[in-house]
Amino acid sequence: MFKNQIVMKLCAGLALIFCLSASAEAARIKDLSGIKGVRSNQLIGFGLVIGLTKTGDSAVNVFFSIQAIASMLKKLGVTIPSGRIGQLQFKNVATVIVTADLPAFAKHGDTLDVTVSSLGDAKSLQGGTLLMTPLKAPDGKTYAVAQGPISIGGFSVQGASRGVQKNHLTVGRISNGALVEKEIKSNFNIKDEIILALKKTDFTTASRITKAINDDMKDEVAVMVDGRTVRVKIPKFYKNNASDLVTKIETIEVIPDSEAKVIIDERTGTVVMGENVKISSVAVAHGALFVQIKEEPVVNQPPPLAPENAETVVIPRTRVSVGEGQDKLLVIPTSVSLGDVVQGLNSIGVTPRDLIAILQAIKSSGALHARLEII
Repeated sequence: MFKNQIVMKLCAGLALIFCLSASAEAARIKDLSGIKGVRSNQLIGFGLVIGLTKTGDSAVNVFFSIQAIASMLKKLGVTIPSGRIGQLQFKNVATVIVTADLPAFAKHGDTLDVTVSSLGDAKSLQGGTLLMTPLKAPDGKTYAVAQGPISIGGFSVQGASRGVQKNHLTVGRISNGALVEKEIKSNFNIKDEIILALKKTDFTTASRITKAINDDMKDEVAVMVDGRTVRVKIPKFYKNNASDLVTKIETIEVIPDSEAKVIIDERTGTVVMGENVKISSVAVAHGALFVQIKEEPVVNQPPPLAPENAETVVIPRTRVSVGEGQDKLLVIPTSVSLGDVVQGLNSIGVTPRDLIAILQAIKSSGALHARLEII
């Protein structure tokens, strides 16, 4: 007998609950902020990849591929008659966009990693080599030149009726594939002040960073501008040597503050709560409602002496049952810790997905003193 059972349970599922400590340990100022103006710059370029095994751009759909090839050959001294350009077919060439990040204080001759992405309809960049490609910044100037064999970290094997593919074949990388040709002028050491830009806006953390710097320097050199900015004046001892001051400041440890927040991902049932989350006195009732559906097909055979045209048929039989577990009521006192909240909810059989609905209801009642963020 064929048996198929479908069980659906409401308010159930696999998930994880993370109870994070928001301010248990100190962090370096280097990890909480960055130096204003010290950042990388994005570079981009248009290039050609050669050496493909008939997996490049098609001349029919990607007309600019032929134009790029003709322009490149012209620069190399090879002239193609204008009437023959449209007849060219290069299945082993692909047009690509090359991108890279030029780090702060990069020097002439430094190498950069580049990412090569197909621009046309190439099927794969496997085995290809990027030709010399100038990489430009938004100001239109060339700061690096990229060239070299592409690594895609995958493969594609195709047979007569089926094939196997691993990873993405139209995007690859060239490790140390670009050389810096132009430096961005900067004289960091002559600055009169440095500005720390916090990675997250928080007035309390900015105030603690300011106090920690002044205590370490034994002078009022740091001033909090706002919740994301701290201005540090260069002391006389560090004149013309701002880099040494930054090295000293970056190692100072500060206990960051954080907002009381509950993060909920309803797709996965994940709940993340910081230790600053507080709940006022509230009562929580929880019931375990479930629905169970069973399919049990029954085979009905013809009786003895039945007509010759009688057939054996399968009659479906569906059983539906609805039940509700024992309801429990939990009273949560005012201003309990996060651990007490989780322990109390677990005591009444709350699953992580149940917890999402309960937290939303507690927030609506005004008893949850934290920001509820659903992602």
